[in-house]
Amino acid sequence: MLRRFALFMLMLLPVAAAAQLPDFTELVEKQGPTVVNISTTQTVRNPLGVPQIPQLQEDDPFYEFFRRFIPSPGPREFQSNSLGSGFIISGDGYILTNAHVVETADEITVKLTDKREFKAKVIGSDRRTDVALIKIEGSALPTVRFGDPGRLKVGEWVVAIGSPFGFENSVTAGIVSAKGRSLPQENFVPFIQTDVAVNPGNSGGPLFNLKGEVVGINSQIYSRTGGFMGLSFAIPIDVANDIASQLKTTGKVTRGRIGVVIQPVTKELAESFGLPKPGGALVSSVEKGSPADKAGIEAGDVILRFDGKNVNSSDDLPRLVGATRPGAKAAVQLMRNKTTRDVSLVVGEMQNEARTAQRPQRRGPGGKPPPESVSRFGMTLSEPTAEQRSQLKIGGGVLVEDAQGAAARAGIRRGDIILAVNNQDVKTLEHFGQLMGKFEKGHIVALLVRRGPNALYIPFRIE
Repeated sequence: MLRRFALFMLMLLPVAAAAQLPDFTELVEKQGPTVVNISTTQTVRNPLGVPQIPQLQEDDPFYEFFRRFIPSPGPREFQSNSLGSGFIISGDGYILTNAHVVETADEITVKLTDKREFKAKVIGSDRRTDVALIKIEGSALPTVRFGDPGRLKVGEWVVAIGSPFGFENSVTAGIVSAKGRSLPQENFVPFIQTDVAVNPGNSGGPLFNLKGEVVGINSQIYSRTGGFMGLSFAIPIDVANDIASQLKTTGKVTRGRIGVVIQPVTKELAESFGLPKPGGALVSSVEKGSPADKAGIEAGDVILRFDGKNVNSSDDLPRLVGATRPGAKAAVQLMRNKTTRDVSLVVGEMQNEARTAQRPQRRGPGGKPPPESVSRFGMTLSEPTAEQRSQLKIGGGVLVEDAQGAAARAGIRRGDIILAVNNQDVKTLEHFGQLMGKFEKGHIVALLVRRGPNALYIPFRIE
């Protein structure tokens, strides 16, 4: 009897497991028509690397040689086509997609699931978040419903609909792998990471929760092959909607800035600054005359809260500041010398700026350090010349000619200029030795280092 009961329970297991899996059919039926296929055409002019045939007469002895052995340059321009996805957010034809899908397009065609095709125009795009708003002329179009990305949970089922490799209205599903992901060069988006299969052509398509609400825009994949490898990233829909609203109203996006360069607070830096645990955003430099400078924020401060919101890591601060409207007043809580302080500042406006700077070079004959260099703590050090100090606008510091051992392991590089030790300015080589000599072996100090146009703190354990 017991054997029969056990056999019966084993037969029920596949049924019970299947009953727990979600059914996406209703979601796809209702939301599928809101997803569009986007195809773009771009004219590429004067391609590089095309060999040019000299202008020769047919009776010229070299004419036959060039005709045979040098290929024809072909047309001076050609058409390049690409595919992407998008979704309708209003019945009159506004569509959200990725900026990289449409930003270089000369012509944009939007195809609906009912096979209707429309020409679209770009209302505006934002490269920093990779969000674009486009418009087609339509009415009573099917629209998506928006969800709250803040309520998403890691492990929750999500669905992507798009046109991978041109296969229109393809549906893939998976779970939320992580939230608030930061990617290199993407400081303004707390990405939703999923294991939903996303491939080229899915870009700009919606990410749905099981309620059929859009929670994100599929934007990027992490891949070594160019295809899906289990790591895909979506822009939270609340971030995208804020960008779309600005693009629709003004055609551009404005972001706040306060004029600081920040870096993460590692365990070692937290120890050197006397913080109870790693957290916040460490200010490595402050732009002169910036909102932060006017508010009294200094290099070495750790920003803990901005405008009433916690700064749990350095990744949080650019998002919070960028989302603040220029001209708004914001309260900042920071830690300085183990003491919490509150300051207030008026947020400025971020400009598109490009800065270049040359790394200071100071080498003797044959690439060797000049005679006044000394070796300390695994570093070959010298004092910057008056010309270098003037160029970099610094009053002191020591120049790293070479870094080995503990210094190299800490991340110190040739060309760095050490400006301070635990926020005490370094004036000369001798002064640097005095400051470092105050600490015992094994102690971690925070070295403020100037590298190119920027400054950063490097934790250094004295050996």
